[in-house]
Amino acid sequence: MAKSKRATTAQQNPGAQKDPDQWVTGDESMTGPQESYLHTLAQEAGESVDESLTKAEASKKIDELQEKTGRGRDH
Repeated sequence: MAKSKRATTAQQNPGAQKDPDQWVTGDESMTGPQESYLHTLAQEAGESVDESLTKAEASKKIDELQEKTGRGRDH
């Protein structure tokens, strides 16, 4: 669902973030800020974080946990 949501957003706003699967550096280790935010979201959602996620995987997990916790939504 997040992928189609991104595709729709990108079509409506050409400056919107690319799908993580299309990131040139998506296979690199997740960034420090991603890791920190993932831990915050995972704690709220009662889940654990896989420390070996790539940037792209971390982005997708953040989207998933934001949906689950209600964080990061436009109000």
